[in-house]
Amino acid sequence: MPVSEATAADPIAVALGRYTAYFEALSPETLSGLRDLVTPDVRFRDPFSEVTGVESMLRIFTAMYEDCTDIRFTISGSVRQQDKAFLIWRFHFKPRRLNVPQPWEVEGVTELHFMPDGRVAAHLDHWDAGSQFYGRLPLLGPVIRFLRRRLGVH
Repeated sequence: MPVSEATAADPIAVALGRYTAYFEALSPETLSGLRDLVTPDVRFRDPFSEVTGVESMLRIFTAMYEDCTDIRFTISGSVRQQDKAFLIWRFHFKPRRLNVPQPWEVEGVTELHFMPDGRVAAHLDHWDAGSQFYGRLPLLGPVIRFLRRRLGVH
């Protein structure tokens, strides 16, 4: 069987490609497309929140666009095993309220759990909020850097 036919016969492989493309093109105008890619009771978790349900997940992404500018996701790779996949990504953004001169970049991995029909049942983001977010904040940054030095983390 040719590779393209094998991929077409594999709904999870097709869904992983669609999900990757969705996040790389994410914008306020495309947010509602998430409803087609996830289950109604999708579980979403990142270092700041944990929610259940597509509408709750959409509220988190809507708030992201309210709190940040210059948002862009770049996905550099993926690994899949059966009904789970991992996306390796970089999130580029500028926090609105912090008046920072340069966009920030966060590196992370998203763990995806797929249903047999290809819809995502769980989207779990894994990234280091301590060094990649809190460590950059004006008041917390120096404290976190001090603690990292004291604990021998370099």
